[in-house]
Amino acid sequence: MKLPIHLPLLLFLLSSTNVNANTNLTSLVNLFIGTASGANGGSGGNAFPGSAIPHAMAKVGIDVSTAPRQAGYIHDNSSITGISLLHDEGTGGNTDGGYGNFPLFPFVGNCLNSSGVLPNSPECDPGIQARAALRAQGTDVASPGYFSTTFLSGIQIESTSTRRAGLIRFTFPESNATDSNSNYIVVDLTNDLGRSFSGGTISLSVSSQALGHVELGGTFLQSYGPSNYTVFACYDFDSPVLESGTYQSVNTSSPSVFNITLSNTTNIDLSHSLQFPFTSSISPIQAGGLLAFNTSQVLARFGVSMISSDQACTNAEEEVPTNIESEMWDWDVVRAASNSQWEEVLSRVLVDVEKENDTVVELLYSSLYRASLVPANFTGENPYWDSPFPFFDAMFCSWDVFRTVHPLLSLTSPYEWSQIVSAYVDGWRHTGYIPECRANTKPGYVQGGSDGMPILGEFAVKYGAGAEGLGVSVDDLYQALMDTAENTPPNWLTVGRQNTAWKTFNYIPTDWVDPSGSVGLPTREASRAYEYALGDFAVRQAGLALNKSGEDIEKYGNRSMNFVNMWDPNVTSDGFSGFAQRKYQNGTFAFTDPITCSPVDPIVHSCARGDDNDSGFYESSSWEMSFFAPHSVASLVRLMGGNTTFVDRVNNYFSKGYFTAGNEPSFNVPSIYHYAARPDLSALRIRNIVFSDFSTQIGGIPGNDDSAAMASLLTFHLLGLYPVQSTSQFLINSPFLSSYTLTNAFFNTSTTFTVSGFDNATLVASPPAGSRVFVKSVKVNGVDTGSVCVIGFEDVTGGGEVVIEVDGDADAAAMRGCGPNGLPDSLETGGF
Repeated sequence: MKLPIHLPLLLFLLSSTNVNANTNLTSLVNLFIGTASGANGGSGGNAFPGSAIPHAMAKVGIDVSTAPRQAGYIHDNSSITGISLLHDEGTGGNTDGGYGNFPLFPFVGNCLNSSGVLPNSPECDPGIQARAALRAQGTDVASPGYFSTTFLSGIQIESTSTRRAGLIRFTFPESNATDSNSNYIVVDLTNDLGRSFSGGTISLSVSSQALGHVELGGTFLQSYGPSNYTVFACYDFDSPVLESGTYQSVNTSSPSVFNITLSNTTNIDLSHSLQFPFTSSISPIQAGGLLAFNTSQVLARFGVSMISSDQACTNAEEEVPTNIESEMWDWDVVRAASNSQWEEVLSRVLVDVEKENDTVVELLYSSLYRASLVPANFTGENPYWDSPFPFFDAMFCSWDVFRTVHPLLSLTSPYEWSQIVSAYVDGWRHTGYIPECRANTKPGYVQGGSDGMPILGEFAVKYGAGAEGLGVSVDDLYQALMDTAENTPPNWLTVGRQNTAWKTFNYIPTDWVDPSGSVGLPTREASRAYEYALGDFAVRQAGLALNKSGEDIEKYGNRSMNFVNMWDPNVTSDGFSGFAQRKYQNGTFAFTDPITCSPVDPIVHSCARGDDNDSGFYESSSWEMSFFAPHSVASLVRLMGGNTTFVDRVNNYFSKGYFTAGNEPSFNVPSIYHYAARPDLSALRIRNIVFSDFSTQIGGIPGNDDSAAMASLLTFHLLGLYPVQSTSQFLINSPFLSSYTLTNAFFNTSTTFTVSGFDNATLVASPPAGSRVFVKSVKVNGVDTGSVCVIGFEDVTGGGEVVIEVDGDADAAAMRGCGPNGLPDSLETGGF
């Protein structure tokens, strides 16, 4: 349940029209950014452009016939196979996509004549192979809470939605429904995006008033994980049904040949049903329902549930209002409510849209939009345990989102973030471990560490003092961290860590068999060690914030430095010495060329999650992962030879093409110059990345959006901040806006950031010499902080004004470094 806005914040929002000049912020959102095809090395972001409210379970959108289509949609000329109710946002995983359940598909035909059914008539074929409607060019329209497209045939589909329900409207050309033709809608039971049906049921009934009602339930394979999940839906239609019936494959060996049973529904009650028992393997069977109408517009109300079809129907009844006058569902009210929720979310970051650069504004609000699509609020839809706590899904995956999504939510969305954190803690209550990658309500695969740990540690640091008011038990949160840090699950493939190895060796050994019998995927050793170290730092941080024992704090602080045990000082690359490497249990290193798995690797390596990954690194190279220790970057500077060599090494990383803008292990590197007292170089690097790798086009995301990890990263770049995970610190960079205001509902504050000397000439990939891009000073409520490298969470959310002064003197910026108050914190040098 969404908590109300506090009165002071509400008054602030109502008084902010002078900032936005009455602009509807939703009109600034471009839902098609990142919807290009990712095929053949394309720049697909797998973004979802359909209708949804913030953190919705229901994400309603069209599905296309060609892959990759992780979110169902591609902005190309692919044929549409239907419009379905649940989708992922910006994920990797199965290239065919996840969810896409129970699609509806409209067509015009003549499927019943005086002789009875016309089985297998081409115009009435309901199978997925035959369902191929091309979109009329330029008819895809999307705004927050709404989507529409039009077929070449003239049929228009529109959708708007609530958290677990919504409306889909079909408008047929007036000339289609004649004496010989009807307007049909297929209700598909079996075809999800992954074509992974493993059993289910459909029941279709038509009342004496000729109104159609359909209930469905099916079991499918999750998009990123080894398990099946079961989902349910309920459809009701507002127009009289002329014919109704079902279709199903004649047998498994001929799944595209159908038995179609249709009946005229005039003045009689009819019901039809199909049932397919669960099978442990994917069934090729295709089946569903058919409904015919002679009205030019048909409105379908739907509800979805992970519990039952009855619950899905209840969700629809409770969440979709009825217009008193028409006694039918109120499309305008649902759409307006969705738009209003998005306006409130977007207004948490306010800019003067008349003053700022148009492209920057569009990038900012489009990114803020995607950052609030997931995780998805499945509260009330937990099929596994009863709990008074929230239940969130689409944690897909913590590895992707802990770096940027959760730190952004910590600033703008404290109530939503606390519910998500509470769901992480509740997962521990019932499984013994913090969830890592819950997708389709099931545990997905562990990618690196147990990366829910930095999220919980960060919450303790930022909101621990107010956690009770946010509904989060800090005692349970801390115990969840401790248990995940100490205990090894029987199978750490889908949850937890290989703690037996971590605690025995103080690193993750290669080719080691756990004598306890615990199993998992024993690859990615170096990457996992670096992430385990950050997870232990999160325990240390939570212990400090929550006043836990000094013994715990010291223990986990020391363990968090174990990443140095994976450092081989004797490995060289491009003239630089010392790199992260795999390590055997006897203490010797196993060599991996530091460029392995980089974008310029001349040899094809398996660098993902698989038993054939022999590099020791996950979706990263040693060149890249060697920069990952956000809690103690000073250690890396020392290991790499000091500030000058460190800067040269970072420059080499970019110049040699080892950087991948669209992959999470790269996120921290553009700002890492700060730790060598060169924030001026960070400012230039970030400008180059934003204008080289991001845009407002359909290919405007450099790789998968990854559950808004990329959207949140871009937001931070535009605001001139970068979060240090599991801490209250943000690195300061040069904002792309002359001014913006952050609101925080929990603290009832608004903090305005103003850039003194802001220079529009810097809004290019390579700012011209002398343009004002370098941070010269930072003042919080009139007081100079003495640092141009770091600012605290308490200042970012504390209210008042932060003034960032910029200049264009590159030599002075290089000499200035971080200012008299020095570098960002590192654990090795006594920070945090």
